[in-house]
Amino acid sequence: MKTLVIWLFLLIPFSAAVHASSCEQSLPEQFKRVGETRLSVWFWDVYDATLYTEKGSFSWQDRKQLNKALLLDYLRDIKAADLVETTAEEWDKLGFSHPERSNWLEQLSAIWPDIKEGDCLLLRESDDGYAEFYQDDKKLGVVEHETFTEQFLAIWLSPDSRFKDERQELTGEK
Repeated sequence: MKTLVIWLFLLIPFSAAVHASSCEQSLPEQFKRVGETRLSVWFWDVYDATLYTEKGSFSWQDRKQLNKALLLDYLRDIKAADLVETTAEEWDKLGFSHPERSNWLEQLSAIWPDIKEGDCLLLRESDDGYAEFYQDDKKLGVVEHETFTEQFLAIWLSPDSRFKDERQELTGEK
C-alpha cells in the first residue's frame, strides 16, 4: 500500500505537466492569465480556452489598448476547413462584414492545420495589432490586419458573443 501511495504522488505532478499546453511557450513572458473556460457543444467538449493580456485583466471597452493572446487546447479532432467555416459562421452571427473577409478566410485555410485531440492553437496579437498564429512553439503564420484580429477575437470576447457564460469566464467577469 505504501508503494502505491508513493507512485500516486510521483504520477500526479507528471500528469498535470502532460496536460499543460505546449503553445504556452509562445506567450510573451509578461503576459498574465485573465480567465479560462471550456467550450462544450451539446455533450461534446470541444476545447479549453485561456485568455492572456499584459495586465492580466480585460474589458471590451479597453480592448484596443491591450495586447492579447488566446490559447485554444483542443479536446477533439477538427479539420482545418471546419475551423475556417465556423469562423465565418460566427462572424455572420456577430453581423461582421469586411471587404477583406474572403481573403482572411483563405489565409486561415493556408495557415491552420487539421487539429488532433491534444493539439493547441495560440493567437498572439502583435504590437501592430496583427494576428500571429502558433502551434506549440512553431509560428504558423500572420494575418496582417488589425480589423481581422479584432473581429476574430470578438468571437470569444465581444459582449455579443454567442457563448455568454464562456465569455464571462474567459474575460474574468465570472
